[in-house]
Amino acid sequence: MAVGSSFPSRTAAAAAPQPAAVPAAPVNPEFLTTDEAGAFLRLSPRTLEKQRVLGGGPRFRKFGARVVYAAADLRAWADSHSYGMTSDPGYVQRDSVR
Repeated sequence: MAVGSSFPSRTAAAAAPQPAAVPAAPVNPEFLTTDEAGAFLRLSPRTLEKQRVLGGGPRFRKFGARVVYAAADLRAWADSHSYGMTSDPGYVQRDSVR
């Protein structure tokens, strides 16, 4: 590198303070946002929001203003909506709630 070059030297870049490392998000978080829960269940986040008001959706938690879903609750809710055929006891086809 030529003397008087406008490029900083390597030693100056190496001596610069490094920003604090941000911990990485867990691969399988215990609590999911509405968007993440919707992706997990392959439902629209809006569907989950509607089910929170009308009922019938998975259990949720409120931490202040934040709504989160436990992954275990999502699995339990999905398992409770498992049927072998439309004539299974408990299977009821409801009209849309629009």
